[in-house]
Amino acid sequence: MTELSADDARRLILRAQGFLGADARRGGVEGMLRRLGAVQLDTISVLARSHELVAYGRLGAVGRETIERAYWHNPARSFEYWCHAACILPIEHWPLYDFRRRGYRARKQRWHEVPPDFEKVLHQVRDSGPVTTSDIGGAKKSAEWWDWSDSKIALEWLLDIGELVCTQRIGWRRVYDLAERAVPTDLLGVELTDEECIVRLARIAGAALGVATRADLIDFLRLKGPYAAMLDEALASGAAGLVPVHVAGWPEARPPRRTAVAPSPASSVTSPSPNPATRGAAELGAPGSLDLAGSEAADNGLTDLPTAGAADQGLSGPPALAISGAEHGVSGPPDLMDSGAEHGVSASADLSISGDGRGVSASADQVDSGAEGGLSGSPDLATAGTAMRGLAGSSSDSALPGADGLVVPGAPVISSPGSVRFAGIGGRAPNAWADPEALASVARGRHRTTLVSPFDSLIWHRGRTSRIFGFDYQLEIYVPKPKRVHGYFTMPVLAGGKLIGRVDPAREGSTFVARHVSFESSVVRPVEIAAVRDALWSAASWVGCTDVRVERVTSEAHTRPLLDALPLGPSDLR
Repeated sequence: MTELSADDARRLILRAQGFLGADARRGGVEGMLRRLGAVQLDTISVLARSHELVAYGRLGAVGRETIERAYWHNPARSFEYWCHAACILPIEHWPLYDFRRRGYRARKQRWHEVPPDFEKVLHQVRDSGPVTTSDIGGAKKSAEWWDWSDSKIALEWLLDIGELVCTQRIGWRRVYDLAERAVPTDLLGVELTDEECIVRLARIAGAALGVATRADLIDFLRLKGPYAAMLDEALASGAAGLVPVHVAGWPEARPPRRTAVAPSPASSVTSPSPNPATRGAAELGAPGSLDLAGSEAADNGLTDLPTAGAADQGLSGPPALAISGAEHGVSGPPDLMDSGAEHGVSASADLSISGDGRGVSASADQVDSGAEGGLSGSPDLATAGTAMRGLAGSSSDSALPGADGLVVPGAPVISSPGSVRFAGIGGRAPNAWADPEALASVARGRHRTTLVSPFDSLIWHRGRTSRIFGFDYQLEIYVPKPKRVHGYFTMPVLAGGKLIGRVDPAREGSTFVARHVSFESSVVRPVEIAAVRDALWSAASWVGCTDVRVERVTSEAHTRPLLDALPLGPSDLR
C-alpha cells in the first residue's frame, strides 16, 4: 500500500485539478473539462459565472467568449446533467449517467409534479426543433421564483429522463433538443448496467480528484444507498481502477453503512418516500442525496449547498423547501440540498447529515514545506520524497474498512453486500484512494496564483478542503449581510499550492473592487502580499478592469503592506 504525506497528497490533488504543472493548460477549455470530469453551473455572476471562473482559474486570461464556445458546441461536445450538482459534462460521458436517468424514469416524479401531458412538449420539440422556455410559453406561472410553468417542468423532466438534452445555451437560457438528434449515435447505442455506470464514473472522479476518500468520491458523484454500495464493491474489487493509499494526517477510514446492492442493476432505486414534497433524488442516489450516516459524517463536513439555480437552470425547489437567499433567485431542489445551517440554508430534516466532524485541519507549517515558499507562481521543485515509494495495488496490500470497523490480512472479505474489508500493510487500513497514473510521477511544476470560484471542484467538499489545506471555508451568500464574516461571494486565494486568503470581489465600471481581503496567517509575509496583489490584478485584467480598489483588509497589520503593493501592479507585468 502506498504511503503519502499530506504534502504529497496535496500536490497530487493540485496537479489533477489543473493548478500545478504545465499539463494543466493542455487542450484548452475542452481539455480542462475532460480532466475535471464535471464543471458546476451556477446562476450567480459577480465577476463572471462559475463555469467561466473555473476555466480562468486554471488557464489564465482565456477570453470569455472562447470559454463559452468551448463548453457549448454544435455539434455537441458537452452536455448538461446532474453530477455533483448541475454540471457541464463531456459528451462522451452520456452513457455513464444512464443509471440516474433510469432512476428518474422509475420514480416518475421530480420535486415538481410532472404534468400528465408532458409528452406534448416532447412532440413539439420533435416537430419544431430545439426550443428554449420562451418558445413554449415561458418558464413561470407567476412572479414567484419557484412557480414553474407546466411546460418548463415538462422540459426539465424530459431532460432528467434523457429524452431531451441541453448541449447549447443562448445567453443563459438552456436550449432543449431531442437526445436522439443532439447526442452522437454511437453514444446513444451504448447500454450500461447501473454497476457499469458507477465503476466508470468512480474512475473519472478518482482521476479528477487525484487522491480521495470514499466520502470525497461519493460527494463528487452524489451517490447514496445501492449506488454507494456499488462504489464500495468497485473500489474493493479494483474495478474502479483506483489504488488504496494511506495519507498521513488524514482521518482514519470508517466503515460505510451497510447497504444492500439493489437486485436489478438496470433500475436500482429505493422505495418511494411517502411524502411527495420531500421525495427527490434521495431515492436515486442523485445529486445532493448522500449516504453519510454515522461513519462518513466525521470526515465529511458536507454542510454546504452545492448549487444555486434560476428558473431556466432547473435548480429551484418548492417554497416549503426554499433556502434563504431566494431574493437572488437562488435555490436548490430538495434532493440537491445538504444540511446547510452554517450557510443560513434550510432543508428538510430527512436530508440532514448526521455527525458534526469537520475533518482534520493542519497548521500552516504542517501543511507545506519551505520548498514552496515562492508563492507568486514560482516553480515547485520539492519532490514527493520517499513516501511515494511502493505503488503496489494488489488486493493483499489493499484495505477498506468493513462493517465492523476491523481489517484482516489477505484477500478481500465480503461479509454482506456493500460491506467490504481487507487489510493493508501491518493491518493498517488505507484512508484514501488514488489515481495510479497520478502516483506514477512526482507532482512538480509551476503553481497557479488565482482566485478560486466557490463552486470549483477543488473546494466542492468543505471537509476535504479543510483536510487538504487547513482552510475552513464557508459560502456566505445565504448568510444575512450583518452576520457575514468575509463577504457575499468570497473567493479563496490559491498561491504556492496553499489557500492563503479570501477576497470578496465586486465590480464598479472599470474598477475591480475587493470589498474585503482577509489573510489566513496573522503574520505579514511579503510573498503572500505579492500573491494576493497578483491575484487581484490578474482577475481585474481578465474582466476588463483597469483599476483595483481594496476597501477592507483583515488583519489590520496586512492593510498598509497590501495597499502599498497595489500600485506596483502584478509582478509578471513588471
